[in-house]
Amino acid sequence: MISAAILAGGRAERYGGLDKSALVVGGRTILERQIEQLSLAATDVFIVGGRTAPGNIRLVQDRVPGCGPLGGLHTALSEARGEIVIVVACDMPFVTADLLSELAARCADAVAVVPRTNRGYHPLCAAYRRTCLEQVAKRLSNGQLKMVELVLEIGPQIISADEMAGFGDPDRLLANVNTPADYGNLEALHSQEL
Repeated sequence: MISAAILAGGRAERYGGLDKSALVVGGRTILERQIEQLSLAATDVFIVGGRTAPGNIRLVQDRVPGCGPLGGLHTALSEARGEIVIVVACDMPFVTADLLSELAARCADAVAVVPRTNRGYHPLCAAYRRTCLEQVAKRLSNGQLKMVELVLEIGPQIISADEMAGFGDPDRLLANVNTPADYGNLEALHSQEL
């Protein structure tokens, strides 16, 4: 069984505290788009830290609140029903089932699979084995909350931008919304779908 968690517990401070998963891209919310794609790649789909969830999707709250994405990953690994857990930030509208399935497939032989582009690592669109939970919990208890430091510690398999290009434009696949300006730029990226 493959699990998939949408991390939705952030405060969205740079976006005025709004629920970014509710932003509409191409006529559908980011959350609707993500659930559609994640449901094709995993049998156990749930939301971590969100405000609401559709009736068929589990909603769980952060076990260790206020610890950012690392706390969300901790909860995702703790709550997952599968051994491999796909993790996606709630503000990424263009992730695809094909890419997510590839991350999960590669994770069968790795502790984690994390994309890396010229913008760096992308640990919030990645796949992790539940065996990472102990390291994540230790980092939480020590107040070491930086996701990139976790990535460097666990030594994941890397999927490069060139490898990702087989699934689409890596910049589009990994696009996310941190600010209203980012949201405005999504329309140009959305037109690549049409």
